[in-house]
Amino acid sequence: MHFYYIDETGCNGRDLTQAQQPIFVSGGIILRDEGWNKTHIDYQAIISRYFNGQVPANFEFHTHDLFSNNGTGHFLNHPREQRNQLINDILELVAERKHHYCYFAIDKAKLNAYDTTQVREREYVELKTPYLIAYDYLITAYEQYTKVKLGRSARALVILDKKDIFSSEIEAITHYRRFAGPTGKRVKWIVEFSYPVDSEKNTMIQISDLLLFLTRKYLEIENGYRNDYSADLKNIFREFYKKVDDRLIYKRIQTEEGRNSAYYNSFIEGICSMPSARWKSKTY
Repeated sequence: MHFYYIDETGCNGRDLTQAQQPIFVSGGIILRDEGWNKTHIDYQAIISRYFNGQVPANFEFHTHDLFSNNGTGHFLNHPREQRNQLINDILELVAERKHHYCYFAIDKAKLNAYDTTQVREREYVELKTPYLIAYDYLITAYEQYTKVKLGRSARALVILDKKDIFSSEIEAITHYRRFAGPTGKRVKWIVEFSYPVDSEKNTMIQISDLLLFLTRKYLEIENGYRNDYSADLKNIFREFYKKVDDRLIYKRIQTEEGRNSAYYNSFIEGICSMPSARWKSKTY
């Protein structure tokens, strides 16, 4: 069994005009069920080392606490270099454990400008709502990856960080993709969808949150939304993103086949956010 986690960053509900978060990203870490316990133990060891064996009571890892100027929460006034090392340690854990990652990013300005009346046979998704577009896309990507890359005997479980404002819409999309849509497009390799019991303390949700945040910040840099960042800061985020990029299952947008798929594919490619072609070597 493979676990696919879905978390998000940069979500402002249905608002596509929030200037502080121009990019929306959804996705998460991917791992086999047998790998969960070992990764959890190693992750806890990294956190313990960071705090010299004295992890604060009721500690919860929140990515935004790491990245604020002086740190917040349990990372308040911790040196930037120390916090950056923690990020690298977690990224190296993902690589060492051979886990993977998938995301779909949406440029909200592009979505806001797109004429969605041109998209056919997607009536079950709100085509102006980033979270729901990405959720539908990720179902397709995860189903395809399980079927093609993992073998016909593989099966998958999708675990979502619960998003209360879209709970009914998520259920409707899930039901459509499993039972009500065209027979040929119904999911078969994803056998179940679930929520973690306590998402804020779930190790894989916390790691997914970090991966997604690093992705969003670098995509904002790459797409011209963070020109006020120094060259040094841009390079720091690029180095983080290189490690994220190494674990991606797909580095291109996944398109669909079949009747009217061209309209949907044009839509997905038109609203997505991606790094530039020479992002690894460009000079900031």
